[in-house]
Amino acid sequence: METKNIEKQVWDKVLLARHKDRPTAVSLINYLIDDFVELHGDRLYRDDSSIVGGIGFLDKIPVTVIAQEKGVNLEDKIKHNFGMAHPEGHRKALRLMKQAEKFKRPVIQIIDTPGAYPGIGAEERGQAYAIAENIAEMTKLKTPLISIVLGEGGSGGALAIGVSDEIWMFENAIYSILSPEGFASILYKDSSLVKKAAASMRLTADDLSGFKICDRIIIEPEGGLHTNPEFSFSILKEELIKKIIEFKDENIESLLKKRYQKYRNIGQYIK
Repeated sequence: METKNIEKQVWDKVLLARHKDRPTAVSLINYLIDDFVELHGDRLYRDDSSIVGGIGFLDKIPVTVIAQEKGVNLEDKIKHNFGMAHPEGHRKALRLMKQAEKFKRPVIQIIDTPGAYPGIGAEERGQAYAIAENIAEMTKLKTPLISIVLGEGGSGGALAIGVSDEIWMFENAIYSILSPEGFASILYKDSSLVKKAAASMRLTADDLSGFKICDRIIIEPEGGLHTNPEFSFSILKEELIKKIIEFKDENIESLLKKRYQKYRNIGQYIK
């Protein structure tokens, strides 16, 4: 019975992370950032609307924002490809990261994706390479990076904007190597065992905080973020301002060493 209760609790969080009314990245950007100017294109192929990125001010602090946008209705979701980026989206993100480094702007990265787009065209244009290149470059980018998991943080698509000095998660967000449905199909050979898979994956904010992967949990109102977004967004904004001011006083080489060690520690395991 206890196992079933745990499975239900975790699955309830998965459902809240995917709730149709859960605020998307653009709504969070609009709350956090003043005078936001969106920038487009990867200078190689095209603009990818699943990645929304640009510059603006967080309480008068100039910042770069890179976000995965799922869309708010069917037409909008199709436009944004349900938050699943093509390689040009990841290359656009990297272009904006490099620009932020040049102008010494902190980068806020908003994660909300079931995963990178797995289509043939995306693979032909170098999907895996684009993700790998972003991961490699973020490890050494000489400006502060903060990643915020808003809803879903799935697979390589999340990692493409997920390497950072700190990873924050909303209380009912999830962050995992793939979807629970995919996990159940691969490991259990039975997609109906999705609740068991979700519980086994340890993908909640509480789980990842325990593993020291998630550095901060942003609490949500009862019933989920969609019931009162401003409650959680206001907490996030206040904490972001404090953290970015704190980063300003830190030597960049010290920051890079801590970032490196953070991911070395994540990679440790006990036999």
